[in-house]
Amino acid sequence: MKTTRGFTLIELMIVVVVVALLSSVAIPSYTSYVARGKLIEATSGLSNGRVKMEQFFQDNRTYVGGPAPATTENFTFAVSGPSNTAYTITATGRGSMSAYSYTIDQSNTKTSNTPWGNSTNCWVVKKGGGC
Repeated sequence: MKTTRGFTLIELMIVVVVVALLSSVAIPSYTSYVARGKLIEATSGLSNGRVKMEQFFQDNRTYVGGPAPATTENFTFAVSGPSNTAYTITATGRGSMSAYSYTIDQSNTKTSNTPWGNSTNCWVVKKGGGC
């Protein structure tokens, strides 16, 4: 008598269900992880931009004409409202990060506007609104 080897339809369906369940948990977690990695461009760019603005102020005694950080793959940077005593640097997301926006000013006040939550005193960098 010949024995056949292989999988039954029920066994294959169970494997499909298990893979679907794992994917439903893993894909959103992975997407969040990738977004958190891209946010480093914004926060580090803003921090470096603030240092450069302060160096510019030390040399010129004004923020007017101070340098904006260079545009990165996921964020554009702009200096708004520069005066003798104040400025604001904004990082605005591009592409898949277009829902994210971060700012910093001369007094190191950090704000954020993200799908994970908004804040007027820190940069939200993880799901749940945590800073």
